[in-house]
Amino acid sequence: MFELIAPTTFGVEKLVKEELIKLDFRVTAVENGAVYFNSDAEGICRANIWLKIPNRVLLKMGSFDAHTFDELFDSTNAIDWAKIIPVNGAFPIVKVSSVKSTLFAKSAVQSIVKKAIVKNLYESYRTNDLTENGAEYPIHIQILKDRVTLSIDTTGESLSKRGYRKLADTAPLRETLAAAIVSIAKVDFSRETLYDPTCGSGTILIEAAMRANKIAPGLERNFISEKWRIIDSKLWKNARNNAKELVKQRKLNIFGSDINGQVIKLAQENAEIAGVANDITFFEVAVADAGLVQNISEELQNASGVIICNPPYGERMLEIRDAEKLYQEMGKIFTERFKNWSYYILTSHPDFERLFGKRADKKRKLYNGKIECCLYQYFAKRN
Repeated sequence: MFELIAPTTFGVEKLVKEELIKLDFRVTAVENGAVYFNSDAEGICRANIWLKIPNRVLLKMGSFDAHTFDELFDSTNAIDWAKIIPVNGAFPIVKVSSVKSTLFAKSAVQSIVKKAIVKNLYESYRTNDLTENGAEYPIHIQILKDRVTLSIDTTGESLSKRGYRKLADTAPLRETLAAAIVSIAKVDFSRETLYDPTCGSGTILIEAAMRANKIAPGLERNFISEKWRIIDSKLWKNARNNAKELVKQRKLNIFGSDINGQVIKLAQENAEIAGVANDITFFEVAVADAGLVQNISEELQNASGVIICNPPYGERMLEIRDAEKLYQEMGKIFTERFKNWSYYILTSHPDFERLFGKRADKKRKLYNGKIECCLYQYFAKRN
């Protein structure tokens, strides 16, 4: 049995906990930016293939207090690293974070931990030759208030890299954050329509369609721990086969539009790669004309549903003015043409509610990468 960590964006820890519980994992702790859970080797496979919201899955090796570099070395050396890392395993230190700690020099921390693991493996394997030419076991170091947590990354490239977004528009929304927002919105796909009027490369809608069809986000990608000796290849094969059997294609009412025709083509290509192209209708139109497109308008206007969007934020003065004009248009169009809908709008603009013309029923702070945003939630009365 292993203790695993699901690091995640601040503000969605509760969603990750719920996601893990639904996957039958036993959650042991929830902290800011991380959820801890227990599982075996099979669970490592399943977590990587199925988790939608976390950034990766880490295998926790140990946690201890350290106020000096000697304490850091000794406690790191005391961990049984050979239980996971083979004699030829590569173990680069790929991430070091130190917050409110006396051990603030990250380069020194990295060097000390590396030396301690090397010494431990020398003694465990009774050798002075660690070639590090085998499978990779990337080491993560987190220090918070002199509490050190050491872990090994089982994922490799972030879980946000689903594989369907070969290209993206200029301001991409992370797939994991899009999945979190879809989870927050709780769309009832059996009777509600989902619409994104500023869909860009289609990330929100693709994540929604994959969720509705029970398509595991990691089904078509590889993970660094697939080459580990502690995880039998049959476990990965079985986990993928089980995920494929659960895919459920059904009729979905999902629409996306954008003013940029090239971006719409990109969204269609991404949806094709993700296997949900038949589930999403994309069309080129400005927000001001949303709901007026022939053959599309009737379905949208006669439906009840949910709007989820990540409109442009604007970084330069001219872009900010354009974004503010867009928010004003959205407020007018949404209330006129989508009266019985709920809205979930993500933006970093601090004055969004005034521009939109209506106070949100609920607000939630989220981070799109390093950008602090707010998810403004407007609720329709649902039957």
